[in-house]
Amino acid sequence: MNHFDITLYHFINDLSGHVHWIDAIMAFFSKYGLEIYAALFIAAWFALPRREEKKRHQLVVSFFAGVLALLVNVLISHIWYRQRPFVVLPPGDYHQLIPHAADASFPSDHTSGSFAFAAGAWGGTSKWVSRTFLAVAIIEMVSRVYCGVHWPTDVIGGMVVGVLSGIVIRYFSKWLRPVTALGLWLFRFGRFARANVVRDTDLKG
Repeated sequence: MNHFDITLYHFINDLSGHVHWIDAIMAFFSKYGLEIYAALFIAAWFALPRREEKKRHQLVVSFFAGVLALLVNVLISHIWYRQRPFVVLPPGDYHQLIPHAADASFPSDHTSGSFAFAAGAWGGTSKWVSRTFLAVAIIEMVSRVYCGVHWPTDVIGGMVVGVLSGIVIRYFSKWLRPVTALGLWLFRFGRFARANVVRDTDLKG
């Protein structure tokens, strides 16, 4: 294991185990990060103005960016397997706040998915959505090391995979318009809303 990972891992992980409420918050984000994003997606989908299409489409783009990131991670983990800190380090040399399987450590799935969601949403949806996605991604990234289940370069690699996945999916976002249209139709949003008058401000976002 390289010196950078060991040093930074201990710096962050040694912060845990001292303040219970901070440990509880970091463990919650580390364990339920993807569920938090699911709740945010649902909240944003229904909170946006009823006739808003573009920003809902960006949510769809964001979701598929996360899917791509996780698929890339599966490929990477099969090419290069890396053990987790709690497998490599001796007992008593780390704090593990959450249970975790001893599977591939690099890159971090939670971090990849989180940053992919954030990158997929950048510039295309409401600021409160994109900023919340990014804030959760940063907390998620730190929490995975804080809770003892990832090396620092695992989450850094996950961030890179996530951001690149977001950029790629945004580039091909027009291919996802049928998916967005289906979602709009199911919930009677956008062009499928029942109101007769469509305001230009709603469409432009």
